[in-house]
Amino acid sequence: MGAAASRRRALRSEAMSSVAAKVRAARAFGEYLSQSHPENRNGADDTPIRTWFPKENLFSFQTATTTMQAISVFRGCAERKRRKRENDSASVIQRNFRKHLRMVGSRRVKAQTFAERRERSFSRSWSDPTPMKADTSHDSRDSSDLQSSHCTLGEGFEDLDWETEKGLEAVACDTAGFVPPKVMLISSKVPKAEFIPTIIRRDDPSIIPILYDHEHATFEDILEEIEKKLNIYHKGAKIWKMLIFCQGGPGHLYLLKNKVATFAKVEKEEDMIHFWKRLSRLMSKVNPEPNVIHIMGCYILGNPNGEKLFQNLRTLMTPYKVTFESPLELSAQGKQMIETYFDFRLYRLWKSRQHSKLLDFEDVL
Repeated sequence: MGAAASRRRALRSEAMSSVAAKVRAARAFGEYLSQSHPENRNGADDTPIRTWFPKENLFSFQTATTTMQAISVFRGCAERKRRKRENDSASVIQRNFRKHLRMVGSRRVKAQTFAERRERSFSRSWSDPTPMKADTSHDSRDSSDLQSSHCTLGEGFEDLDWETEKGLEAVACDTAGFVPPKVMLISSKVPKAEFIPTIIRRDDPSIIPILYDHEHATFEDILEEIEKKLNIYHKGAKIWKMLIFCQGGPGHLYLLKNKVATFAKVEKEEDMIHFWKRLSRLMSKVNPEPNVIHIMGCYILGNPNGEKLFQNLRTLMTPYKVTFESPLELSAQGKQMIETYFDFRLYRLWKSRQHSKLLDFEDVL
């Protein structure tokens, strides 16, 4: 019992000493604030505080009031600094905006004065020093006359080139036994496309088969191959008939990988437009009938977009006269198209084995 009581007394005395230390610290801080800011005093420092509490354990009302006043003073200083920063930033923004308005206004004024000076200088007569109002009707008429003369000159050059190329083709083809070439453009995407050159007509040496790689070839590669094969066949010869054998569907033509020809894309994609225009230059100019491009492997005219595609291609290939045909293979026109390029019996045999894996077509041939 004696040990417990002594322990309690020790804890009580330690707590009282810590409280007294805190009170002394708070009182010292309050006195420091009072000395630092004498304007915050209320005159209570002159009169001593008379209470029954001992002085060392007293957290006086004066100390609390002084502390709250110090906190309010600190908050007021922080608020004033924040407002000052906001005012400074606002003034900077306003100053920059006014500077921007002055610069824009000066530029606008400079542009207006320059336009007025230019108008006065161009509308002024050489004999009359006074400024005159410009006559826009004469200017528009002169510009339209200049544009029409430029168009006429360009058309004249095109007509001259056309006649020159036509004459060169006529001279090149004016030989005994010349047969106009027929070009077959075959995509490797077609199943068993590697056997198509073996089923063409044997009695027609004018058929030129060209098998191109659907995955890696480009439009430039195809055009260069056509030009090379035409020069090998006959120097200066041009295409009279052409067959494009590739995959596709109603309204679209799958020429190359990621290159699908539709009526909208042939008007927008530059490489496709360039391909069809350069292909038109390889068509014949001396053919009395329109040159023909047949489409096989798909039925383009399965919906109205197919006719739009053919119309846009004809427009692209103008002034060359080119017609597009894509008849059904089972129709009379389709049979005639097949017989133009293929041995009909071998074509039917190839068609029957095109998707078969049981029998190799090469063994049948």
